[in-house]
Amino acid sequence: MLRTRFHSFADGRRIAFRLTEGAGPALVFLPGYMSDMNGSKATTLLDWAATAGRACLLLDYSGCGESPGAFAEGTLSRWSEEVIGLIEALLTGPVALVGSSMGGWLMLLAAHRLGRRVTGLVGVAAAPDFTDWGFDAGEKAHLARGETLLQDNPYGPEPTPVHAAFWTDGQRHRVLEGAIAFEGPVRLLHGQDDREVPPEISLRLATALRSEDVQVTLVKGGDHRLSRPQDIDLLRRTVAALT
Repeated sequence: MLRTRFHSFADGRRIAFRLTEGAGPALVFLPGYMSDMNGSKATTLLDWAATAGRACLLLDYSGCGESPGAFAEGTLSRWSEEVIGLIEALLTGPVALVGSSMGGWLMLLAAHRLGRRVTGLVGVAAAPDFTDWGFDAGEKAHLARGETLLQDNPYGPEPTPVHAAFWTDGQRHRVLEGAIAFEGPVRLLHGQDDREVPPEISLRLATALRSEDVQVTLVKGGDHRLSRPQDIDLLRRTVAALT
């Protein structure tokens, strides 16, 4: 595995990343909420890129994985700034963005900022606007009061925290209510048994995207993580065909 390096921002943030050099468009993998670049989807893409002679960038948002900082300070604005900053500092030429869950939302925000540099998008259980559809009225009221919400974590014993600053910022970045001005090819993979992000969200995203080249693949038996061997192989094949 490639060694982890760090990129420093002017405000002192140090963002952990791994980068393999190669031909473009460079692949950039964006992890989900409370996830990091050591997940199976991220490492599979990095290994495939290295074997295929492709450029690939993995990163941990501040407060996540190997990047220092407080997770409670994380917001979509802050993390998208880090994604864009690393792409601009470390990569030249076109990029293709791959976003998992919340990373699928960040993928859309980054594509808007990067414009024509982005040649394609791949979403894996993409979760744009989940601060809206992902919480009931009581939970939203809790967050609106500035309180932290603790949710059941299906993947571990510790609850998943949602901080008020993240929720408030997310509400300002909703994208599904209007047209999303991306016109390149988009591939959306979604498990039919996903209990965290309904497959309907990928269908809504496909409708909102301005692109005429959008395909949604529903994976029978697939859950939110889409991390079974056949799911990982589907992701690899999808990225290879798109880029």
